[in-house]
Parts: sequence; structure tokens; C-alpha cells
Amino acid sequence: MDYQDALAEEIRDAAARLLAEDVGSGDITAQLIPVEQQARARVITREACVLCGVAWVEELFRRLDATVTLCWSASDGDRLKAGQAFLELEGPARSLLTGERAALNLLQTLSATATRTRHFVDLIEGTGVRLLDTRKTLPGMRLAQKYAVTCGGGHNHRIGLWDAFLIKENHIAACGGIEAAVEAARGIAPEAPVEVEVETFAELEQALTARADIIMLDNFGLDDMREAVKRTAGRAVLEASGNVDDTTLRGIADTGVDCISSGALTKDVKAIDLSMRLID
Repeated sequence: MDYQDALAEEIRDAAARLLAEDVGSGDITAQLIPVEQQARARVITREACVLCGVAWVEELFRRLDATVTLCWSASDGDRLKAGQAFLELEGPARSLLTGERAALNLLQTLSATATRTRHFVDLIEGTGVRLLDTRKTLPGMRLAQKYAVTCGGGHNHRIGLWDAFLIKENHIAACGGIEAAVEAARGIAPEAPVEVEVETFAELEQALTARADIIMLDNFGLDDMREAVKRTAGRAVLEASGNVDDTTLRGIADTGVDCISSGALTKDVKAIDLSMRLID
């Protein structure tokens, strides 16, 4: 299954899972409203953000009530201003209110990921450095958050444990060294990228000798990153990782590394403040 097929399946599964979680055997509060009553609603953001999650909300309401219509005035990846309305819904009042929380939960989380990513991407604008996510995603939201990262202008690292090698300290120890680990990786899956995490210049030289495709500089200082760039001289892609935040990101990018990975894009995002209100 390729990425797009997997993402489409994830969207379907997530919508079904969230409705089961929130609606369960039925929305008893919605039963206060006459079944025939129709309504319109508008969703706004109370803070500036980058929108993400359109397909998930479309699928959620399709499953809940296919008679609900959604009219979007923005698309995934668009920047929204505080107070901006970006979605209008129309249909049975019961359905609009039943789907409200599940829809907002999706939008506020995925938009938060896209927004954090865009903020980081803006900080390194002009450097040519690619910003990468990690596997430090919220449980059960791997593909969704990785999609959100791309909406914010970032790039995906490996999706999971199956699509690329990332040889870390314990792998190196268990295999008997960097060269042995890289050689074994080439034999297992010759087409898969091989990345090696290094903590010292000696390990960097070993990874270069082993012809690793990507070398992750784990918690290197800025001066050491610059030295690593000089020593590597384009023989491998250099990825910086560790101690990445608003205050350090630009300095890391300016060292000349090729990419920077950060778990902060996905693991500790703050949900965007969104609101849905019925309108006349």
C-alpha cells in the first residue's frame, strides 16, 4: 500500500473511530431538538493558524449524516487570521451538533501541527534547509500528523519502522559497529535509505566510510556541526537533531546541514482554539 492509499484508509478509520468514541450508542442531548429542524453553522478560528484536516471532517460528516453540506472558504495549508470563518455547514440541527466536537478535535489538533511546522519553516526561510518530523507523534495519529507537517511546509522523515533504516547507538552496539550495521542493512533491504546516528567525529568518519546515505548529528554543538559539514563535504546528507526550538533553530540551519528534525512539530503541540456557532 502506498502513502496516498494508506492516508485515505487512515482518514476513513479515524472518522469511524472518533464517531464511535464520541457518539457511542447515540447523542441523547441532540434529542432535545426536533428531528426535522434544519440549521446552519459557522466554524471560526480564534487565533492565527494554518488550516489542516479538511478531508477528515468531510469524511466524518459523510458517515454521520450525508445530507449535511460543508462549504469551505479555505484549504489545507492556508494561513488563517484570528476571527476568520473558514467553514459553513448546513443540514439537520441534530447532526451538526452531534458532529461538532469530533470535527473540532480533528481540526484543532492537525491545524496545531501544521501551524507549529509553518512557524519553524518560516524561521529557517532562505537557508535551503529542510525541516523534518519524527516518529514522536500522538498515539494513533501518525499519518494524520505527518500529513499536517507537509501542510505546514515541512517534510516527512520515515513514516514508521518499515520504510527506512535508522541505525542508533543500541543497533550499533548489537551489530558490532557502524560498518557492520550498514552492511547488514544493505543486505536486508537494498532499496531502503540507510541513516546512522552519530555522537562523535569518530563515529561520523565511520559512517562516511560505510557510505551511509544520511548521517544524523545527535546533539552536536554549532561549531561541531560546522566542522561536520566541512568533513562530510557532500558525501552524505547531514541531519541535525536534538535541542531544536525557536531559539536554536536558525543557528542550526546556518551551520550548513541539509535538514533538521524535530519531535516538537508533533508531540507537544497546543490545540488551536476553534469554535462552531449556529447562525440564522
